[in-house]
Amino acid sequence: MLRVLFCILGLSLSFAALADRPKVGLVLSGGGAKGAAHVGVIKVLEQHHIPVDYVAGTSIGAYVGGLYALGYSAAEIEQLMMAQNWDSGYSDTIPREALAYREKQQRDRFNIPINMGIRDGEVQTPQGILLGQTMSRLYRTTAGLIPRFTSFNDLSIPYRAVATDLETSRAVVLSHGSLVEAMQASATVPGALQPAVIDGKLLVDGGIANNMPVDVAKAMGADIVIAVDIGSSLVKKKQLNGALAILNQLSTMLTNASTERQKALLTEDDVLIRPAVDTLSTTDFSMMPEALKAGEAAANAQLAQLQMLAMSDDEFTAYQQHKRQIAARWRDAAKQPLIAVKFSNDSTVNTRLLTKVLNIHPGDVVDRNELDKAVGRLYSLNKFERVTAEFEDTPEGRVLNVDAKAKSWGPNYLEFGFNWEDDMSLDSSLTIDLALNMTDITANGGEWRNEVRMGFEKMLSSEFYQPLDADQHVYSRAQYRYLVNNWEFFEGNSLYYQLEREAHALELGLGFNFSSVGMVEFGINGEAGRISNRALIDDIDFTSYGTYLRVGYDSLNSISFPTSGNRFRVNLYLREENYSGMPDPGRTFQIEADWKGVVSVRNHAFVGKAAYASIDNDSEFSAYVTDLGGFLNLSGYHKNSLAGAKKVFGAFIYQYDLGRDVLGMQDYPLYLGASIEAGNVWGNADKIQMNDLIYAGSLYLGTNTAFGPAALGIGLTDDGEQAMYLFIGKNF
Repeated sequence: MLRVLFCILGLSLSFAALADRPKVGLVLSGGGAKGAAHVGVIKVLEQHHIPVDYVAGTSIGAYVGGLYALGYSAAEIEQLMMAQNWDSGYSDTIPREALAYREKQQRDRFNIPINMGIRDGEVQTPQGILLGQTMSRLYRTTAGLIPRFTSFNDLSIPYRAVATDLETSRAVVLSHGSLVEAMQASATVPGALQPAVIDGKLLVDGGIANNMPVDVAKAMGADIVIAVDIGSSLVKKKQLNGALAILNQLSTMLTNASTERQKALLTEDDVLIRPAVDTLSTTDFSMMPEALKAGEAAANAQLAQLQMLAMSDDEFTAYQQHKRQIAARWRDAAKQPLIAVKFSNDSTVNTRLLTKVLNIHPGDVVDRNELDKAVGRLYSLNKFERVTAEFEDTPEGRVLNVDAKAKSWGPNYLEFGFNWEDDMSLDSSLTIDLALNMTDITANGGEWRNEVRMGFEKMLSSEFYQPLDADQHVYSRAQYRYLVNNWEFFEGNSLYYQLEREAHALELGLGFNFSSVGMVEFGINGEAGRISNRALIDDIDFTSYGTYLRVGYDSLNSISFPTSGNRFRVNLYLREENYSGMPDPGRTFQIEADWKGVVSVRNHAFVGKAAYASIDNDSEFSAYVTDLGGFLNLSGYHKNSLAGAKKVFGAFIYQYDLGRDVLGMQDYPLYLGASIEAGNVWGNADKIQMNDLIYAGSLYLGTNTAFGPAALGIGLTDDGEQAMYLFIGKNF
């Protein structure tokens, strides 16, 4: 009993000593990836028992400072930061495998990643190149399951983040609310990232107004300030060799000017630490270990002055224990079951659908990974520019608040697609796709989609897609298409003759999305058109009508360079056909089936492809054919150079990921691939014979670009055909 009393007395005396000492404020400046230097400084402070009573930060300094204020140690912050793929924060693109089946097919064609829409007769765009969704996920993953705070004074260390009001250019000190939103607002680079909206203000990176907020720490009550400056120096004239370099120089001028104003507030009792990070890039997160070491070195160089602030072992133990007790409050609260899930949804998406997709309910105890996946599922609906979720601790219990913000450039979206291919000898084609997708025109999310294709193939399409239930499982669809394309017939790889097929088509379908990656659809269709050629005396007019059944499943993570997933499609048609000046061919049955799947081990991917098609009628002529030929589609032959009524094809492809450092292509991996292929086509009256198969192979180099896949390859067949291929934007 006496031992307990002495311990209590000792702690009381320690806290009394803490109350008498000067209060220390830690000020962390902005500097992007160089911010790991802040962790090095904090590591030295902890090693030498130097307390921090207040934290104020800007940009990356607000992030590191926020984690430290939450109660994380320097070692924990280092581990969290080094474990994240920060480069992923530069893209808010939804992974292909997370998209719904219908949207996968649309993205494959409309491959130019531009966010643009039309509203009230004006073109709309986002307020930033990036929307901040992925960066928000990185911040939340590292911060943990924290609630909104009435005041950031309630953290283990009182904390402030500094942002800039985009309307007034004044500094805004964030002192309450969502800690993650505050950290992210402080690091929102204007133009690159969409501004944060907090308390009705448009906020961007605090470095513009106050990159090293010494004044904020002093206003919080700091007697002594430890300021860490990781800003960049101005570069010389010879380095200003491009527009981006000049913009960076202007940005550095702004941030340095604000830093110099704050340095003027430092007294001789304050400590200014300047890590040697000038040679490091603000965007190269692979250099964070070097930045951290630089921070340690700079703090150790100032150790003589810093040690004047050091505590005794007992005092620092009491200080750390006090911080842990405060941090334990929100960490323990994270283990509580939810009493409610609330949505803030400014879109027309049905809240019932959001509830189902989120799949978190009252009574659930939610962990960090589960919440991250749930938010990702909502964002993958592709209806929102941002989806966030945070906890609110109320007297009744813990509430999960989900904020789904509609795309500000919608609901009528412009989409663009591009592909160009050249086989270096005969074929060179350019195709441009344009679409206007008018979404959410009904309560269940109906869409009116209009598309135009120009180039080698011409197409005009108008489709109305109507989900019939709130969960968007059952849907109806009506589509009109006008299509003009050329049928090229070859002898080997030599063009023999060409037909032009022009047709108007109408489809009415009823479908069921049996999962996020699969669908089945049944419907009726009709087509009227003309097949013409200068060598023919008369054009051939045709009409057809009938029924169809489609089944699709697609979980590929990439259409051209996949490393996981499968795609399987089957189309069945039963129709009546009529041709001018020709006997009635009777009823036609057509089947088209194809599969593509992949398994991968590290950098090695093994891809399989297979296709089968058959058109069965009693006529030697048909307005419907199946074709074969082209890159990874019987490589060595020109595109679609084999045509007939029946097709069999299979391929095995080996693909090796060479990484992102080859040829200096930091943004895109380079793939080396090789294929073995076999297949052929047969006429309607012919039987499929395996000894008729043509064998082929290819070698290629490829990569993903901002305009879709690109590849350069060569193909050879066992019957002596060969071709080279160059693609940009085309899927294969």
